[in-house]
Amino acid sequence: MPEELAVRIENLSIRYEVNVDTKRTLKNYIMRASKGEKVRTRTVKAVTDLSLDIPHGSVLGILGANGAGKSTLMRSIAGILPPTEGRITVNGKISTLLALGVGFNPALSGRDNIILGGLASGMTRAEIESKTDEIAAFAALPEGFIDMPVRTYSSGMYGRVAFSVAVNMQPDILLLDEALSAGDASFKEKSFNRMRELCEEARTIVIVSHALQTVIDLCDTAIWMHKGVMVEHGKPQDLVSHYLKFLDVGALPSSFEDM
Repeated sequence: MPEELAVRIENLSIRYEVNVDTKRTLKNYIMRASKGEKVRTRTVKAVTDLSLDIPHGSVLGILGANGAGKSTLMRSIAGILPPTEGRITVNGKISTLLALGVGFNPALSGRDNIILGGLASGMTRAEIESKTDEIAAFAALPEGFIDMPVRTYSSGMYGRVAFSVAVNMQPDILLLDEALSAGDASFKEKSFNRMRELCEEARTIVIVSHALQTVIDLCDTAIWMHKGVMVEHGKPQDLVSHYLKFLDVGALPSSFEDM
């Protein structure tokens, strides 16, 4: 992979089976097994034949309705979901915020979870401990809460700590799935400003967001996904305009319909 690329996605397809039985009980399963009946499943094509290069220092936005495959793609880039076909090559250290607080231990304090998050991101204990106070200050929890178990946190407090950990780990590549919606108005503004700082530092950032203005303001390129397929790749302003037109009239671009 060329050194100027942070991520290369080649002919990526991700499929999985889902159970379509209406009654997913043990009794129902045993009755089907006793009759020699198989569990009924259907194949979900979450991502289909997607190829994309993400250069170092770029900020990519991913647009699309629910079920478009955006979060599946992010999880595959993060190494959580293996490709069914194709491959993803990553050049750099990744920090992710794909679901607020995933990986947090609710029995541990916010401070301890910051340390765990740093270790999971590949930092040494000394490195993360040197940044713990900075991250805790960024989260701006009520006094004393950073040393209390996170099970006592509100969802907003949980989100603040999770976001603070993700954006302060000095990642080469930062993956954010709707993370900028965390917290109150003041924290959202702080989060947005921190994202601008990361952009100025030439970090590679991939953002999934339904906040289309955020994509326009932060991203220098974007892709639009629909039912697992990339419809378009280009300038954020253009894609947002095309996507809004699609939401209004329900018609995809003719170039996509012909695929």
